[in-house]
Amino acid sequence: MSANDKPVIAYDDLREWLAEAERLGEVRTVRDASWQEDIGLVAEAILRAENGPCVVFEDIQDCPKGYRLLLNMFAGRRRNMTLGFPVDLTKWELSDGYRAAYLSSQKNIPHEIVETGPIFENVLMGDDIDVTKFPSPIWHEKDGGRYIGTGTYSITQDPDEGWYNAGAYRGQVFDKTTVGILMAAGHHGAIHCDKYFKKGEPMPVAMVVGGDPLAFLLGGLEAPYGTFEFDLIGGMRGRAEKMVRGKITGLPIPAHAEIVIEGFVHPDRKIIEGPFGEWTGHYAGGAKPCPVIDIKAIYHRNNPILLGVPPMGAGSDEMARYRAVMRSATIKQNMTNAGVPDVQQVWCHEVGGARMFHGVSIKQRYPGHALQAGTIAAQCGGSAYASKYIVVTDEDVDVTQLDSLIWAMLTRTDPKESIQILDGSWDSPADPRIPPEKRKVGDMTHSVAIINACRPFHWRDQFPLANTPSPELARKAKEKYGWLLESGPQD
Repeated sequence: MSANDKPVIAYDDLREWLAEAERLGEVRTVRDASWQEDIGLVAEAILRAENGPCVVFEDIQDCPKGYRLLLNMFAGRRRNMTLGFPVDLTKWELSDGYRAAYLSSQKNIPHEIVETGPIFENVLMGDDIDVTKFPSPIWHEKDGGRYIGTGTYSITQDPDEGWYNAGAYRGQVFDKTTVGILMAAGHHGAIHCDKYFKKGEPMPVAMVVGGDPLAFLLGGLEAPYGTFEFDLIGGMRGRAEKMVRGKITGLPIPAHAEIVIEGFVHPDRKIIEGPFGEWTGHYAGGAKPCPVIDIKAIYHRNNPILLGVPPMGAGSDEMARYRAVMRSATIKQNMTNAGVPDVQQVWCHEVGGARMFHGVSIKQRYPGHALQAGTIAAQCGGSAYASKYIVVTDEDVDVTQLDSLIWAMLTRTDPKESIQILDGSWDSPADPRIPPEKRKVGDMTHSVAIINACRPFHWRDQFPLANTPSPELARKAKEKYGWLLESGPQD
């Protein structure tokens, strides 16, 4: 099977995914860890390693017997398995295979409502509600509290148009019946919330904190307005996703989820949330008032699994890895849909959280092609939020390799001529570079640099040849003499 073959997603829920990861030999178990420190220490130790193991925490201190936490889903060979592809594909082959299979001719299959499912094995209401019994860790040493919602997505409904959204918004634990829900302005969950609040009504919400990895991955990306992520997942799997109705809100909940928190977000109630170590590697958002979920029900399976996907920042981590693969594919498809010809590669570099620094390679066809490509790559649906630098270069550069991209930027640009600036672009509150005066008034905007690192179009034929090998020669060198880089004695 290659990247061009039809992918096969071999699991329907988190437990089946875990079984597949165990078959790959990539699961480790840690027992008797504390949520106060140990789980965060393990995260610091393994999450930045591209091929680190998946870790399942069992017998967690101060938690009921059987409650578990799963960490480091998207790494090693299991990252490919998660999206239904062969385990030996490179990250670029995985990304472009995902784009070709799922995005180039996107097919939705509406979800199916069923009467019941494993999520209702335990139903907690009234005095039985206690969200603090789940193994929500303190992820970073300066965090303001425990976070149950990192590998999470929250299901909401547009009160006017009726469509559902599943968006990844973090959740801090405040007490037994209260969890935060941090929704950045402009995201679909925040749009829904604003509509409810303008009516003076609370917003119903179902927060899934242990569930299908595929749903979490899509919840963290930019789905088209009006599209329910579970209908996209149905199209990816080729069958309708089975969902039940929440007993309080009536919202659709995945029938095979591990843990779901159901309740309401009230317009007149906020609690100081944070600080939290964010994907930019800073505590930029600080501690500020945040909407909260007034919990009316908790549902969970027997021996439930909490999914942890904390951002580590300051370089590559699990969050950056999955966003790089999927966002790169989304932006390339956005550019193709917008009519940009001959886009070869797009890569959202992990070092910028797969949001801030994007490389694009094109085969130049006309004057202004590079600027067109860079502008659309900076402002399309997949990239508009928090992008800062777009580097466009020629097709001979592998933009997934950071050193190659920087090399092209250094050798094929004149800073005065090659950089275009866009002002007033949409930014994230997690950006530490937003000035205090702008942050105070909620002005979350910044500039974006579009860097044309292509050979100058009008004299590209006279540009000195690069001494980098052709892809064919590089492949031949690796296949024939790559063993010289391997450790241990050789014959």
